Amino acid sequence: MNRELTEIKDGRLFFDGCDLTQLAEGFGTPLYVYSQNVIKARAAELREAFLDGHPKNRVAYAAKAFCCTAMLKLAEKEGLCVDVVSGGELFTAIKAGFPAERIEFNGNNKTEDELKMAVGYGIGRIIVDSLQELDLLEKICRAACRKARVLLRITPGVKADSHDYIVTGKKDSKFGIPLDDDVILPYVKKALDSEWIDFLGLHYHVGSQLFDNSAHLAALDITLDLALKIFDSFGYAVEEINLGGGFGIQYTTEERKPYRYFLEPLMARVSDFCAAHGEFSPALVIEPGRSLVGEAGVQLYTVGSTKDIRGVRNYAAVDGGMWDNIRPALYGAKYDALLANRADEPATKTVTVCGKCCESGDILIRDIKLPAPKAGDVLAVFSTGAYGYSMASNYNRNTVPGVVFIKDGRAEWAVKPQTYEYITALDVIPDSLSEE
Repeated sequence: MNRELTEIKDGRLFFDGCDLTQLAEGFGTPLYVYSQNVIKARAAELREAFLDGHPKNRVAYAAKAFCCTAMLKLAEKEGLCVDVVSGGELFTAIKAGFPAERIEFNGNNKTEDELKMAVGYGIGRIIVDSLQELDLLEKICRAACRKARVLLRITPGVKADSHDYIVTGKKDSKFGIPLDDDVILPYVKKALDSEWIDFLGLHYHVGSQLFDNSAHLAALDITLDLALKIFDSFGYAVEEINLGGGFGIQYTTEERKPYRYFLEPLMARVSDFCAAHGEFSPALVIEPGRSLVGEAGVQLYTVGSTKDIRGVRNYAAVDGGMWDNIRPALYGAKYDALLANRADEPATKTVTVCGKCCESGDILIRDIKLPAPKAGDVLAVFSTGAYGYSMASNYNRNTVPGVVFIKDGRAEWAVKPQTYEYITALDVIPDSLSEE
């Protein structure tokens, strides 16, 4: 086992100074657990690799990976901006006291109400994904007598090496504006000509969970070519380029690349471009999400029933499932785990960890080696910090687990767990059902 800030003491698994078995007993399971120190270490690595010595650059945490007021307060304290993709995430950032000028709003189909919120709050950037959005935003800004600072999201046409569900930069994508001259250049001209739009530059994102920098570099080359075309056509040198995110993490046996592996070649290529074309000196922005919080998260479950099907499979059922982590069912995501209360025992049994949802596909980990699980054991699943809580649902009317932040042996609620009263609070029985 080589996991940051984890150690085994007296047969029990500790994370950032906390006994995970005690956390399960004290806070209940299922439970999302986040190490503040791991997140802070990632933020420090980003500052060193991308911000130090580059005062115009920005890091915008992609809140879709994990969004709650505590996380956004931590991001603010670490000097990050935040990238939101919905009115709910935007509202959460504002509620957390996040400075509006450090908020960037992404997404392929922002509603009129969401754009009105963004303009009303005076957020730092709106990343426009379509001509219809540009028209709508201009109308909203005119009515509010406020300008919006805008980047245009482009589709660079680069195929990244990842699951199709999390590849976003290929040509056939719901995200971004195609790069055909007769499509993208009129967008740019409209933005430049508008008195209500402050066009700053370009945005792209090639995909998620990437371990090779070639897709980022290829997309950057395409973006720089477009920047030159914009300058030649309109005499405008883009002031900002958003390079997206997608930096991979360790789930099982992957080796996480340091941020420098991705960022240094990108910055060097932009520097060479600026040296060759003196009109350009763009700020650079990145949007890491998973890589900031993924490995900071551990999810705790309690083992319930076990079932050995002779010659077929051995099951261990836990008190969570696909409602609190849909990723294995959605696109075959894989995880590693330990029994937190028996962490030093030999892993002698091959087990499939299943959830309690009424679905055959509710499998969290298939065929993992563990000590033979027993009812009451605490299962700790690693690298669950990204897209577990964010994608949780109330399927089967299960309650979404709570979130605990830990740091140096101290544990505190960041999000309280839902209750049955909470998930029925908005239910209404229509009058027609009460009529005889």
